Amino acid sequence: MIDIAVIDDPAAAGVSLDPVRSRLLAALSEPGSAASLAAKIGLPRQKVNYHLRTLEEHGLVELVEERRKGNMTERVLQATAGSYVISPAALAAVQPDPGRSPDRLSAGWLLAVAARLVRDTGLLIAGAVQARKRLATFAMDGEIRFASAADRAAFADELATSVAALAAKYHDDSAPGGRRHRIVVAVHPTVEEP
Repeated sequence: MIDIAVIDDPAAAGVSLDPVRSRLLAALSEPGSAASLAAKIGLPRQKVNYHLRTLEEHGLVELVEERRKGNMTERVLQATAGSYVISPAALAAVQPDPGRSPDRLSAGWLLAVAARLVRDTGLLIAGAVQARKRLATFAMDGEIRFASAADRAAFADELATSVAALAAKYHDDSAPGGRRHRIVVAVHPTVEEP
């Protein structure tokens, strides 16, 4: 099981959004059978089995083992990931495109950039898993309290200038074997959890 998987297939995204199936995915962080899951979530085994087969068909759960129980075979399954994120690529025709209207002060553009980040990182994770290699990434997450809107604007300008200077210092278009990396820096109000 990997830590996080990005779902880019529209059918798999639809399957994962079903409330019963998402409960099953959560319960399958540990291996379980239809019978054990039925008791855990309070549904008939046959109904659970139907949902498990659908999840399995879309690669969201995988067979861990089969064991004989009397005259039947019990299938033990586990989620393929600890958690899932749905890529904007699952909505290919209507996924946000940051190239459409770049405006670094627009919340819509921030969402489009974040959507591209999810889509691209999902593709990179899938490639790294397939190649059995580690994916080199870096992220920062923090919180800052501004005294005023003017301070926030001054911070944004200074941050943009600093990042541009760092990028100019380390960017080498002619480096043999060099690899391009995308930089995403975002500032948005903190959402208070209830």
